Amino acid sequence: MSVEDYVLQKLKNGAIHMTLIDPASQEPAQAGKIAKDACSLGTDAIMIGGSTGVTQENLDQTALEIKKNSNVPSIYFPSGASAMSPHCDAIYFMSMLNSRSLEWVIREQVAGAPVVKKIGLEPLSMGYIIVEPGMKVGEVGQADVIPRDNPQLAAAYAMAGELLGMRSIYLEAGSGAPAPVPSAMIAQVKKSIAVPLIVGGGIRDAEAARAVKDAGADVIVTGTIVEENGYLSRLESIIKAIKE
Repeated sequence: MSVEDYVLQKLKNGAIHMTLIDPASQEPAQAGKIAKDACSLGTDAIMIGGSTGVTQENLDQTALEIKKNSNVPSIYFPSGASAMSPHCDAIYFMSMLNSRSLEWVIREQVAGAPVVKKIGLEPLSMGYIIVEPGMKVGEVGQADVIPRDNPQLAAAYAMAGELLGMRSIYLEAGSGAPAPVPSAMIAQVKKSIAVPLIVGGGIRDAEAARAVKDAGADVIVTGTIVEENGYLSRLESIIKAIKE
């Protein structure tokens, strides 16, 4: 079964959770432990990536440790074409739709496409939309962040992505954001598109995860919390809130 089919099959039963692990944030062995813990708590996939500091070496080593320690698909969440790993099961082949720079809209994708084809990564086409405050990813990606009080603009970007053929849309508040994407924005985007809606950034507890799910997110992504001590209980409560 392809990773895309796996995700779509899971979504038939309701919202799902993905754990994001940044190769630059811990040693590969610790990444493997986080993946094992997340799988034991019911996460549905492991995303691997970060905005800065990802190298071919730490990506490959992290992906191998995650594969050894998990029983769910691993999806590369790239920060550019400079590193690609055949040890992942798939890649979010994505365009940052609201970047001011063609580098992040299409040029990195042009550089990366031949490598994706060569190493046989399954591409998961995605429109990536950065929402205020955007944090590091918004800064690096030179994003014209979507204002939190403008859900109509977010929906227009999402519809444009869908009409261009993108098979999922990701609303990103940014790693470490003080709050998740607003519920009103999630709801507006959800009713405007027919493809899966992914939401990440600022989701630190069960209450926030539940609000994001109830607003209409199909996939809820958490990452920063697994870099902190004592993450197990928080991650468990978040996954339970999503799957209730």
